[in-house]
Amino acid sequence: MNYTENFEGIKIDVQAVDINISDDIQQNIRTAITKLKRHAKKIDSVDVYFKEEANHATDSKKISMRVGIPGNDAFAEDSGDNWYELLKNVEDKLKRQLEKR
Repeated sequence: MNYTENFEGIKIDVQAVDINISDDIQQNIRTAITKLKRHAKKIDSVDVYFKEEANHATDSKKISMRVGIPGNDAFAEDSGDNWYELLKNVEDKLKRQLEKR
């Protein structure tokens, strides 16, 4: 499932190969972006990648997120078993990167 949307002037591009992203997870992505906006002056785009490894017994899910900001983009990823937990961890990593700038 891939989709693109415009959320508060930010282009969100979500790519999830052979994975259905629920409305709840989509809302969590929007919430994470709202929180990240507090730490960045301007966010142009956000790319979110969901990946599921079928051959891994543990940590089979992986989320990567790239935040398009002026200068070098911020990027973070995490892997585990729970989409919500992974999204929160990636949000925290990006928040720390944006605070340092």
